[in-house]
Amino acid sequence: MAHFHTLPDARIQSFIMEHHVLTLATVHNNIPWCAHCFYVYDEEHNCLYVASDEHTRHVKEVIENSTVAGAIVLETKTVGKIRGLQFSGIMIKPEGAEMQRARKKYVFRFPYALITNTVIWQIQLKYVKFTDNRLGFGTKLIWE
Repeated sequence: MAHFHTLPDARIQSFIMEHHVLTLATVHNNIPWCAHCFYVYDEEHNCLYVASDEHTRHVKEVIENSTVAGAIVLETKTVGKIRGLQFSGIMIKPEGAEMQRARKKYVFRFPYALITNTVIWQIQLKYVKFTDNRLGFGTKLIWE
């Protein structure tokens, strides 16, 4: 796994850790697909862990094309409080020690995962754009 010298701004990391559902976008044969996934953020390695069975459409598509995009959003009707994050990255099935770390973090956040045979996947973040209107209308923080 790539270790980044610089991690995203603390405001970006805080937003990611405040939430637990992301929208994941995949593509196969130029046809896009979205799925909603519970996730856990590993701030030390700047990656997201999601659990999903290998028979799902989004995982089948990731096996063919590991490049993904996604979004995390705070639902609000107040324009001044709008916050949301868009990302792109690579989704892989971690192995060995990485899988153990991923499973431990995921089960800690979602204990029900202990009783499932679901597979944990890792999204290695490559690009993040965070919009936070509380910092000024349309303020965006970028991390690459």
